[in-house]
Amino acid sequence: MSDVSTVFSGSGAGMRARSASYVSDLIQSVADRGRLLIGYPRLSGGDHPAVLRLAEALMSVRGEASGVALAQQMLQAYAALPIAERRIVLNDMARRYGPDLTALLAASKAFLATPTLALAATVQKAAEPRALELIRRLNLAPGGTPSLVAMRADLLACIGSDPLLADLDRAFAASFASWFNRGFLEMQRIDWSTSANVLEKIIRYEAVHAISGWDDLRRRLAPQDRRLYAFFHPALIDEPLIFVEVALTTAIPSTIAPLLAGQPSPAPDTPANTAVFYSISNAQAGLRGVSFGNFLIKHVVEELKRELPRLQTFVTLSPVPGFAAWLTSVIDNDTDGLLSPEDRRVLNFVDRPNWHEKASASEPVHRVLLPLAAHYFLRARTPGGRVIDPVARFHLGNGARLERINPLGDVSRKGLATSHGLMVNYIYNRDEIEANHEIFANKNEVVAASAVRKLLRSRAVPKTVASHA
Repeated sequence: MSDVSTVFSGSGAGMRARSASYVSDLIQSVADRGRLLIGYPRLSGGDHPAVLRLAEALMSVRGEASGVALAQQMLQAYAALPIAERRIVLNDMARRYGPDLTALLAASKAFLATPTLALAATVQKAAEPRALELIRRLNLAPGGTPSLVAMRADLLACIGSDPLLADLDRAFAASFASWFNRGFLEMQRIDWSTSANVLEKIIRYEAVHAISGWDDLRRRLAPQDRRLYAFFHPALIDEPLIFVEVALTTAIPSTIAPLLAGQPSPAPDTPANTAVFYSISNAQAGLRGVSFGNFLIKHVVEELKRELPRLQTFVTLSPVPGFAAWLTSVIDNDTDGLLSPEDRRVLNFVDRPNWHEKASASEPVHRVLLPLAAHYFLRARTPGGRVIDPVARFHLGNGARLERINPLGDVSRKGLATSHGLMVNYIYNRDEIEANHEIFANKNEVVAASAVRKLLRSRAVPKTVASHA
């Protein structure tokens, strides 16, 4: 894989960028020579039949220079298509480049007749979709990796429930899992001196709490009590893959507004003892499902502990994006008998404007919501048996503990719409991470503080739920 296999030496982003530029120029020169050899002109546009013809030519060519040239031509022609024609290309790729069923049948019969390791390997090879080879060859092109990431983003946008497209996506996912493994990732701290090109992308890619502009970004980067870290990959220059925003505080926060407003957390004479991960954003839609976040959080914890040895607590302030939708489904079909008639009456308040600003509405609502939220995390499951909330799955899978449920943690329009204002804290205890991960991964059990578990049996309205297990 030419974009990834080069070993980058030296130190600093500038050295890495120069190394990547040198490699990119070298590959481009190979592509230019190959284009002349095969007689293909540079394409500025085209239609989907032309792209598919280039794919067939690429799969049949043997020479390296001609392969690089054809790969570049196909990716350029694909990128120039309108989205409707790109979808035609993806559908055709899914149909054409699945496994060779004739070869698979023959290999399977041979293995059944004489089961050997060599014939088992033949079966495995024949079962692979030809799309894997097409993707590998496309990645030989200059800029092949980012172009394929963009192509997969198109695929995910139209995949629906089409099994053929799902098979094609599995080929992309298998390739990306190898290309974007932890060994190729580099963590960098982003601050106000980082290049404007990267900072603009941080603004654009922030997916949890939108950044309204440069002043807002400065509030998240410039103060001494703020940090932002991102993972980068050598094939995607100046393109963050995932990033996490951190506030340094003297206590576990229960609301997001002060953090987003940039209010200083610790007093000048009070050193911070808590690192709060308040936003984690995946930046590349085409890399959905490729795991980076677990590595990033653990990396950041170690980096912060090295820089600031006084830090004792590593905690998130996380959204609960699936709660409101789940509650609506419970209201519509309460098969578990979670709601009494009085609960239903109280929950009508959340449909009223500014209900959260009135104690006469918010207090009874939280008496109902908090036990329901505890049930949502601890007992509710998808039809496949998974924890419902995607953010919970992420942090619990990384070994965190569900520490606290915060009413009115996020009273923004988005927060009220998706979670009725609830936010939660997940604690990353360095001594418990591995054990918590094993409990969640092997037993599908949520490790939670006792105060969260007590909510299942409580109708009290805690101002904040106690945070110690």
